[in-house]
Amino acid sequence: MKRQRTETEARERRERQRIERAERAERRSVSSETCLSPVRQNAQTNADDNKDIISSLPESLLTHILSFLPIKDSVSTSILSSRWRPLWALVPVLNLNQVALVKRYFEEKNFKFADIVSRIWTLRNAISNPIPPLHKLCIHWYCNCLPFYVDTCLRATNMRDLRELDLHLLTSPHQPMELPRTLYFSTSLVVLKLSFAIHLNPPSAFVFPCLRILLLNCVTFANRNSLSTILNACPVLLDLTLHVDEEYLKNLNEFNVIVLVATLKRLHFRWNVQPSSKYIFKINTPALEYFHFSGYLNGDDVLENLPNVVESIIQIEDCDLINDYAKRVWDFMGKLCNVISMELSTITAQILCHGSKYEDRLTFHYLSSLKFCGSIWFEWYAWHAVQLLLCQAPKLQTLIIDHSFLLGSNLNKPNPFLEEPLDVPECMSSHLTTCLYRGFGGYEIEMELVRQILKAARVLQTMKITVCSIPKLKNRPRFHKELSKFHRSSQNCQIAFDEGYFA
Repeated sequence: MKRQRTETEARERRERQRIERAERAERRSVSSETCLSPVRQNAQTNADDNKDIISSLPESLLTHILSFLPIKDSVSTSILSSRWRPLWALVPVLNLNQVALVKRYFEEKNFKFADIVSRIWTLRNAISNPIPPLHKLCIHWYCNCLPFYVDTCLRATNMRDLRELDLHLLTSPHQPMELPRTLYFSTSLVVLKLSFAIHLNPPSAFVFPCLRILLLNCVTFANRNSLSTILNACPVLLDLTLHVDEEYLKNLNEFNVIVLVATLKRLHFRWNVQPSSKYIFKINTPALEYFHFSGYLNGDDVLENLPNVVESIIQIEDCDLINDYAKRVWDFMGKLCNVISMELSTITAQILCHGSKYEDRLTFHYLSSLKFCGSIWFEWYAWHAVQLLLCQAPKLQTLIIDHSFLLGSNLNKPNPFLEEPLDVPECMSSHLTTCLYRGFGGYEIEMELVRQILKAARVLQTMKITVCSIPKLKNRPRFHKELSKFHRSSQNCQIAFDEGYFA
């Protein structure tokens, strides 16, 4: 009896000790968890529970993340789990690019782009009323485009929710795709980009109340006023890119580009049309701040009311068919009187140089940055054009010369026009502080041009020269040595040759 009582007491003692140890361990665990930050506590809990953090996110957040991935990567997430299987079809952005999909991803399976478009669209349409709805649709079809598939996609798209549409289609120029009528009555479109095999035949009365960005690149139009009808239907348009090519106007005897948009801030206008009386343009945009023009000028073209343009790129092509073409170019430039930053192609500069005899040339009183861009011929009066424009910009502070090629057979012979006496422009006496020369090849014509600038610029602080890849590395020390010997009117001028400075 006594023995049994002793054994019972021993068991009870051991049980009390076990319970005490367990309680002490629990108190230590609670204390250590209290010291952890909430983020680490959650991470530790999820790790303990072996839980997938990403998959636990809301569906709307997951589809938003997938919208930043290429479509092929977005589709590939469907194999992760049943949770992920339908998510790619709910992504509000659909980017179907033939180059990205066919050549890189489906090439091994020998899928045609038409099959890919059809299959993806079928899977998306299998989900009724997806949330969020499709906000952006981009189809870039560069080879063997079948307009029927694109038209089917557009007609199946809910235009009430679509915010951005980007179509780049290449087919036979005689088989363009006409946009569905419902597109013209979209009240949600903010961005519309249309390129090449697309035919625009807008209704007489419609409106894009939210459209802010419009790009029309080599599309065809139903009649001479189709473009004007579209622009008049964009009351809040801010950015317009327009590329008109004569090849796509052959179905029209006359065509007018009339840009009268009071809200427009940026205009990229490429006019690849030979001067002709049946094709003209007229631009009147009082709020415009950025203007990029490339192409030819016609005798009847009109550019007016651009008081707020502060940045411009002008690339006018030369034409011998119009008398006093240089004067027309000067008149065209005269509408940019308040510009602060300007880029000119070397061809445009050459045309302006030919018209230097006109006494009513414009003075750019506010121009502070001027850039010449393009190829330079030996026969071109490089310094004459530079000097002429500098004389018209009395407050110029930055001069940039950026060319890709030097053309001609006498590049290493002195240019007689560079040896003529120099009239120092006002800006070089008191304002020009920075000169950048990009694509320097070390030819004699370039050396002389740099020498003239260093000689004339009295307050120049930096002359930065970037060497093109054509000269051999062994010739660069020679450039360095010759340039360092040039006379500098500014005592504070430093020459930055590539990445090395020398005083």
